[in-house]
Amino acid sequence: MRKVYYIFNPTTRTYDRVYPNLAQRFLTILRRVLLFVIFGGLSFLMFFLLIETPSMKDVQAENSRLLAQYNILSQRLDNAMEVLQDIQQRDDNMYRALLGSEPVSEAARNAGYGGTNRYNELMDLDNSQLVVQTTQKMDMLAKQLYIQTKSFDEIVKTSREQEQRLRSLPAIQPIANRDLKRTASGYGYRIDPIYNVRKFHQGMDFSCDVGTPVYATADGVITLAKWKQGYGWTVEIDHGFNYLTRYAHLKEFKVKRGQRVVRGEQIALSGNTGKSSGPHLHYEVIEKGRPVNPINFYFMDLDAEGYDEMLRMAENHGKIYD
Repeated sequence: MRKVYYIFNPTTRTYDRVYPNLAQRFLTILRRVLLFVIFGGLSFLMFFLLIETPSMKDVQAENSRLLAQYNILSQRLDNAMEVLQDIQQRDDNMYRALLGSEPVSEAARNAGYGGTNRYNELMDLDNSQLVVQTTQKMDMLAKQLYIQTKSFDEIVKTSREQEQRLRSLPAIQPIANRDLKRTASGYGYRIDPIYNVRKFHQGMDFSCDVGTPVYATADGVITLAKWKQGYGWTVEIDHGFNYLTRYAHLKEFKVKRGQRVVRGEQIALSGNTGKSSGPHLHYEVIEKGRPVNPINFYFMDLDAEGYDEMLRMAENHGKIYD
């Protein structure tokens, strides 16, 4: 039933019926519509905030699940970083120390990513601090793993070089001399048997019969196999790493120039050629262009007692052949 409106007329002292015009009716309807919209919006908002719908529950459950996964991921990243730090310490303090290499600098290992806006796009997410911290950990772990991989590549390369260096280091006697009975004259000043004057003897002499096998004391390349003034028939081997060995007064070659040989390979037969007063092998070790005492390069042949015995025999001046 539509409402009827009246207005008091003071002249007649009666109530006259009011008939609203079209504009008044429109405003009345508009007010009612606005009130309905406002009430409906407030009711929906209260319902949305106070009453959880199934979809809202699903969203909240998904958010909780994602938050838990981020926490677990962050913990795993912390554990992975601890393992990586242990590997880094082994790398610096063990592997590189054994190979004589410099450790990786802290600046290189811990350098961050450039740019201050790298994580800005993550700041608008829920739990942005956790998300950003986890992302930073992942980035740092990825970078340090890359650096560690490069470090291991370098270690492998260095170890291979060290392996080659060990194979190239003179380490055995040039003839079979386990009992040391063939040790004749050592390195240092001696009385020359030919000129009878005091001269510096640059190598070691081993007394042996003509035709005794002579062996390469380390891996290398034959750089000389010919007659050499004073040395007679001579073989020289370049071992790389600044080492060269010389075998003199030979009878016969078993190798030729340019040939690669390995430690223990027979290269010649001993003889009595050149400036020599009797059958023997003259052996020299040359490091960085200068002769050094060969007695320090028999570590694969001699134990401590054998080394002391050879040192005593070599220093005893014995019989000098060249």
